[in-house]
Parts: sequence; structure tokens; C-alpha cells
Amino acid sequence: MSAAIAFLFCLFLGRFFYVQVLWEDELHYRALDQWTREIPVVAGRGKIFDRNGELLAGNRMTYSVFARANAVEDPETSASVLAEALGLPRADTLKKLTDKSRSEVTVVRRAEKSLVEKIEGADLKGVYYARDNTRIYPYGALACQVLGFTSYDGAGTTGVEQYYEKYLAGENGEILFETDLVGAELEGAAAAYLPATDGLNVRLTLDYRIQSIAENAMAKVLAESSAKSAQAVVLDPTDFSVLAMVNLPSYDLNDIPRDDLSLLNALTRNSLACDIYEPGSTFKIVTAAANIEEGLRGNPAALPLTHVFPSSRTRTVDGTTIRCWSDHANGKHSGQTLAEALNNSCNPCFVDIALALGKETFYRYLAAFRFGRATGLDFSGETIGMLLPEQMVRDCDLARIGFGQTIAVSPLQLACAAASAVNGGYYYAPRLVQEIFSDDGSVRERIKPSLVGRTVSEKTSSILASMLEGVVRDGSGKKANLEGYRVAGKTGTAQKYENGRVAQGKYVSSFLGFFPADAPKYLALVVIDEPQGAYYGSTVAAPCAQEIFKGIVDVFRLSPSEAT
Repeated sequence: MSAAIAFLFCLFLGRFFYVQVLWEDELHYRALDQWTREIPVVAGRGKIFDRNGELLAGNRMTYSVFARANAVEDPETSASVLAEALGLPRADTLKKLTDKSRSEVTVVRRAEKSLVEKIEGADLKGVYYARDNTRIYPYGALACQVLGFTSYDGAGTTGVEQYYEKYLAGENGEILFETDLVGAELEGAAAAYLPATDGLNVRLTLDYRIQSIAENAMAKVLAESSAKSAQAVVLDPTDFSVLAMVNLPSYDLNDIPRDDLSLLNALTRNSLACDIYEPGSTFKIVTAAANIEEGLRGNPAALPLTHVFPSSRTRTVDGTTIRCWSDHANGKHSGQTLAEALNNSCNPCFVDIALALGKETFYRYLAAFRFGRATGLDFSGETIGMLLPEQMVRDCDLARIGFGQTIAVSPLQLACAAASAVNGGYYYAPRLVQEIFSDDGSVRERIKPSLVGRTVSEKTSSILASMLEGVVRDGSGKKANLEGYRVAGKTGTAQKYENGRVAQGKYVSSFLGFFPADAPKYLALVVIDEPQGAYYGSTVAAPCAQEIFKGIVDVFRLSPSEAT
């Protein structure tokens, strides 16, 4: 019996301890919630700036108006005053003020201060207002897919707004009013104010000037070529900071097409990071880099820089015939070295390289250049691309990968791979944000460049960059040349496939270039999808890259000596 009494005593003692100590905060909250009503105090959302401190996303102070039907003393008069002041239908407003099924209703959101001031002196019982924020984007459509937008409630939905939500959002506060059991405010009761904590600001790596230059160049080619889309990404090859990201067509962040979900999804997608395509000849940069590196390492399978490729314009692999775009009739593409093969963009030469290196070696470089995996960009939804598993690759597949077919990549993946190939072999995780800071200027978090690994040696980079400079000086990339500046790059013209077959008349035109050739500071990849009329990368995409590079030179007033 004594044991049972002792057990019950311990049980009651434990329950008492739980209620009085462990459960104290929750019970206090429940009691407070029963006898109080809260008006939210919305935290100011953090702002987004470019690398120079230019505001790209900010806030305009607006107000939300709330009502509690149980506390509204004169619904008819209150509805008339609110409807007139806020420009609302009176019947709908009256319905909200008399809806006692909910403790609180929202009369209006994001009302301008001038409108709210009209109801301040009306002394409407049961009607309250509190500050909220309306997100504004001073540059409208600029970098819209990168910045992203917020939901109706102010939470980040896409882009940087979503990825860095935990910093930007802040923490809401509230004003507490004591009420009676039916929710009516008690006469003479004091209000408690719990302040909001505003969100932190984000500084991007983007430069709004370079972004504007690239967007103007892409808008021009999109209009002139009647293309399906036009994209460009500009990187700093020294640390893979993203300087510009352009996806056209685009939309105005201040006028989001929320009512058309299919259009919204299409226009808000950052295809540079989230979608894939067969890159075509721009991928030859990777194939050439692998061959040069293996040659320097003494691999006898690598084709030496002095190797002269056979003059035939075709190669047949596993019964599949691969042709050069040129008929070789003038002898220009006969007996080419690697440098000349890059100049002329001759597919069979890169078939020879891929097959000579072999599947195991070539796939080792594909892994080093991070194909088949995400780059590590601080952005949601990044694709990993499409790469055949090594064990499933046939010789004909390997041959096509060598010149950019039978592999699908995101434009960002290709830009990062090329940047690594020409910057000394250093592969960094690309980044859109460089720091998080508060309104007083103190830096809360600095996002430093992150070196992921090495791809090739500095000597390989130097040799390859020199060859690619020749492509712009003497080869297919001449229209990207900038007089007095050492520009390098590679053109690409890829056929599109639909339902497993070549889509007649549909091409992706591209150019991947950088400058200065001997010490790259700016790298741009331009991709034009389905241009009408002229479609070669040399004639459609290369001039866009030249325009971007010229704009950079003009903005920063770079003399030829400063760009070397």
C-alpha cells in the first residue's frame, strides 16, 4: 500500500512539475491568446543591391487594414467610411465587418498611406491598420529571373528572393490589445508593442551596368532574328562571380503576370541555370583542353599539337557517318592542326580526339569539369545536365560528345567549364551573392569564392587560350573581335532534335568568348535559340558577344593596355 501511495505521490509531483515548469510558456501563451488580439507589425524586407550598391529590390511603405466583427460597434457607418476612403465596394466591406465566423478579417492590403490617413480620425471601433511592405524593383525587368519575386504575403517565391529568404524576411512583431471574451477591446486597456526585426540586405555579384549591356544586346538580336529566346551569362573567370544573367523574353517585376500560370512559369525561369541544351561546337573547348592536358602529361593516346588531321571531311563510327560542315572543296580544312581545327570548327577532328583519348580518360575530364552535376550556384532548381553513364557509352556516342552532341548541359555549366579551362585550370562554385549586411552597414555574412577543384594545368590553359584567340583573330569568331583588345572564343551552331530526330531548320547559335585572352577577366556565353534566317553562331551570336565586350570596355573605360 505504501508503495502505491508513494507512486501516486511521485506521479502527482511529476505532473505538477510539468505543468508549472515545463508547460509554463505554452500555458502563458494560451492565456494571453485567449484574452488578447494581435495586430501584426510587418518586418521590413531586406533589400537587394548589385555589387556597386545600386538598389535592385526595395520596399515602398504601405498599410493593411484589419477588422474584428465582434468589436465593430457601427458596421454600417464603418463600411461607408472604409469604402469611400479606400475605394472599396461598400457591400463587400460591410460583409467583412459583419462576418463573425472569423476573429479577424483583412479589409485591404498594401494601401497607400494617403488613403489610410483618411480613416485615422474616424475613430472606427474594431478597425485597425498596420504597416506592411510593397516590394518594388527600380529597374523593372532587369535581371528579373535572377532576382525573383515575392508572394502576395511578402515571402520569397523565386530567384534570390526565395533562396535567401531566411536573411531577407526578418521577423514580424505585433501590437497586443486586451479584449473581453467576445473579442471586444477593453476600455482603457493598454496595448503592448512587440517590435519587428527588419530583414538583412543582400549584395549580389551582379553588376547592373553589365547586366544592362547584355540585356540590350540580347533584346536586339532577339528582335532582329525573330528567335525563340536569347540568353547570355557573363562571369568573372578569376572566381566565377556572376556579373550578368540574361534570359529573354522577360517580364517586369513590378507587373508580374500572376493570373497566367503557364506564362508566369515560362517567363520567370532562369533557363541559364535550370534548363539544358546540346552545346555543339562551343563544347570543343573542353575536348581540346583534355587533349592538350593529356599530351603534356605524356599520354601517348593524346594527339600532339603538331598532329595533322586527315583531310577527309567525314568519319564513320559504328556505322554512323559524321561530317564537317564544310565540303573541304577549297582545301582550307585539309591537313589541319588542332589550332586550325578550332578555327574551322571541323567536327571530324574532335571525333578523332575523343576516340584517341578513350572513354575512361575523356569521362575523367568530363567529371573534372563537373558535367553531370550541379555547379553549386546559390540558386534553387539548378539542373545537373544529361550525361550518358560511362558504362553505356558506345564509340559513336563518345565521338559525338567530342563535338558537343549526345550531351546536354546548362549554359552556366558550359560557361564555368570554359572559364576553368582558360583561367589556369581553377574551378570555383559560381555565386550570385557576395555578402549579407544590415542597414547600418555591418556585414553579417561574407560569401567568399569557393575553389571546388582543378581541371587542367596553367600551361594547358595558356596554350588553349592562345588557340581560342586565333579563332577570333583568324577563324569563325572574327565577328567577336574588338579592335585593339585580345578577345578569344569559340562559335557554335547546333542542330536541334525533336522526338529523337533532327528538327529541320531549327538551330541553337552560340558563342563563348573572353578577354583579355592572356589573363581573362570577363567571359560571356551567348545562346540564341532558333534564330530565323542566318543561324550560324559566327554570324548571329558572335556579334552579340562583341557588343557586350565593347560595352564593358566603354563602361570601365578600359584601354587596350588595361585589358591585358
